[in-house]
Amino acid sequence: MTPAGVPTTPEDVVRAAAGARDLAALDAVVPTCRACPRLVAWRELVGVEKRAAFRDETYWARPVPGFGDPHAPVLVVGLAPAAHGANRTGRMFTGDRSGDFLFAAMHRTGFANQATSTRRDDGLTLTDIRVTAPVRCAPPANDPTPEERRTCGPYLGRELALIRPRVVVVLGAFGWQALLTTLAEQGWHVPRPRPRFGHGAELVLAGPDGAELVVLGCFHVSQQNTFTGRLTPEMLDAVLLRARRLGVTG
Repeated sequence: MTPAGVPTTPEDVVRAAAGARDLAALDAVVPTCRACPRLVAWRELVGVEKRAAFRDETYWARPVPGFGDPHAPVLVVGLAPAAHGANRTGRMFTGDRSGDFLFAAMHRTGFANQATSTRRDDGLTLTDIRVTAPVRCAPPANDPTPEERRTCGPYLGRELALIRPRVVVVLGAFGWQALLTTLAEQGWHVPRPRPRFGHGAELVLAGPDGAELVVLGCFHVSQQNTFTGRLTPEMLDAVLLRARRLGVTG
């Protein structure tokens, strides 16, 4: 029997997100969500059929909330938790090669106090930046469906409304499209046709209350991109330093 207050339908997600009065409340409700049956089944299966290297660990195996500075002027939006990364550790981008690459860059550019991120209690602190994703559960084959993105969208929408970042760094084409869709759903003025994703792409959007948001595109920190040199440390550093200039020091 599902406990009372746990989101089990898209309508529940809308109510739960809207009812989160602050970021702590949102981060508390996200891990309880069971609104996408396919994702619930997969994340929990992975937590039982563990990767051999982590067989002695207890997997998080729940939706993953955002992580970082609650007043961050810069928000980093990825795709979804990795099955044996954030789905294991319970913290975005923590415990896998993608996170190693991302947090090392954040350390070099002054956003993180250390260059590594292995577990939730490892002492990592982010300043002026927060990391999140449009889909909060690990999806099979790292490929969430459009319906799953729509169901999860209110969480990202509420996160944006609570943090009110000046800059969003979007990792990859899926995150780019998901973010623009969510912003449009929240009343932001998103051009049509939608601006195309590209590394180094820069877009300024106006919100329903007149606020402005700069959206920066960056290739995803996946091993497919970082191992092949499609995304180098220098390229990622340049995007993060641009975000710092626009959101923090500018």
